[in-house]
Amino acid sequence: MTPPPQRPREPLPPPRPAARHRAQSRSTRPVTAFVLSTVAVLLAGLVVFVTVRGGSDSPSPTVAAPASTAVSGGNAAGAATSSPDGEKILELANHPMLQNPDDGLQNFACDLPELTDQASFEQFFRAAGRCLDEAWGPFLRRYNLPFEPPALHFPQGTAFTTACGTIAVSVATAAYYCDDNLYVPFQGLQTDQYGRNPGVYLALFAHEYGHHVQEVAGIMDAVWQQIYAVGQNTPAGLELSRRKELQAQCFSGMFLGAVVDRGGSVTRDMYSKAWRDQDTRGDNTSGSQDHGTNAHYAQWWRTGAQFNRIAQCNTFAAPASAVS
Repeated sequence: MTPPPQRPREPLPPPRPAARHRAQSRSTRPVTAFVLSTVAVLLAGLVVFVTVRGGSDSPSPTVAAPASTAVSGGNAAGAATSSPDGEKILELANHPMLQNPDDGLQNFACDLPELTDQASFEQFFRAAGRCLDEAWGPFLRRYNLPFEPPALHFPQGTAFTTACGTIAVSVATAAYYCDDNLYVPFQGLQTDQYGRNPGVYLALFAHEYGHHVQEVAGIMDAVWQQIYAVGQNTPAGLELSRRKELQAQCFSGMFLGAVVDRGGSVTRDMYSKAWRDQDTRGDNTSGSQDHGTNAHYAQWWRTGAQFNRIAQCNTFAAPASAVS
């Protein structure tokens, strides 16, 4: 049975231009990793890094197929998992949850602690994880998908071990996702450049969580099957990677669009800063070809943020020109 359509808020207007500011940040992220400014792919496609650099004024979003910029999301050795509550559906463009044009995340108040020191960052991401669980859990369960929250880890030191391999922590590694586990090494957050800017960190974290949504739904397994079949570094494999990353970017935007101005901690200022920060992330910044151009990376996030409609995040149905 088709789930009843949800009624998220009407489209949000783009934020007003703000005084120019430029906060630089560099990070990378593995197959399911988020970074703050540069993108790099590691571990044979199972690791992805994303970096975020301070943004410029935000133009109005272009409503087109969702886009994103960062390779991330995946399973160790392509392993698939599911829960008794439902089965993953290994589909891409035709995935059932991407077909309802009126379905989106419900609006609610997300309460987050202030960022003051390293301990508060961990509390911030744990609270953000609970908000993301609240947003995506009911959505995925409506489609009888096997939702379980990802396990959060806050590794210390210069490297940490995952099922996808050993990940070196650097200024390019802000977050990393692998097999239902989401890692946030404090040393990769570039707090010296981003400071206490919660909107930037929340958007990055929500992108990595977007890979968990793909994992739970079965999209992650389906896309990696195709990537392995055509070759990760072939033109076809790189395009599939871009579609995967741009979709996670759109999912990140959906989340912020659902919780902004709802009486919680996510203010319009946080939302606007996250909006502007999208402009300097992507393949133009990193020199790679697996995340999408900076313009597409920003466009897909803004599509999710402004409209909060899951069908508009169907990057696998988008023309190649929208995911270049």
